[in-house]
Amino acid sequence: MLTVHHLNNSRSQRVLWLLEELEVPYEIVKYERDPKTSLAPASLKAIHPLGKSPVVTDDGTTVAESGAILEYLVETYGKGRLAPAHGTPDFQRYRYFLHYAEGSLMPFLVMRLVTGRIRQAPVLVRPIAKAIANKVDAGFVTPNLERHVAFLDGELATREWFAGELSAADCQMLFPMQAIAKRVANAPARIGEWVARAEARPAYQRALTKGGTYAVMA
Repeated sequence: MLTVHHLNNSRSQRVLWLLEELEVPYEIVKYERDPKTSLAPASLKAIHPLGKSPVVTDDGTTVAESGAILEYLVETYGKGRLAPAHGTPDFQRYRYFLHYAEGSLMPFLVMRLVTGRIRQAPVLVRPIAKAIANKVDAGFVTPNLERHVAFLDGELATREWFAGELSAADCQMLFPMQAIAKRVANAPARIGEWVARAEARPAYQRALTKGGTYAVMA
């Protein structure tokens, strides 16, 4: 039986969305973050040594990392769905965005989250912490994030989805796009429109019902 090891407030929501789009039977094992540290519970290490989510198990096969999971599911269960045909321009875009989401985009969103938490340091060191966080944001995080946001806005200027028709690449882009729409000031309207299209899909709504609501980049 295909099992999704699902951590609350995590990227595993994209896995559930893809499975709902593919209409593949699966079960969910839910894990809750530590309320103080926000870390995953140690029990996830029994599934994969890194103790992170998402992870799927499928008849003795364990697959970790979002992109690898989505590729595995499309190749194993897709039957030609949710991926463009090999050798086409859309397939090149599909493969690019499967890797881009976590490899290039998410690091800057995570850094923005970290600098935000640094600003909440204990009162005695907060002025110094804020100064450091502001410098990192102004000199590195914000300029890079602005470049990525502009890139995404341009990509969506001529298409509704990232690789032609809806694909697993869109499922992979879900988390960072939601984070930009909700956490980046003055995010372009096209990004919010993309998020609204994704969240309006019946398959996404089913996934949300099964996985539970979550806070993006909480």
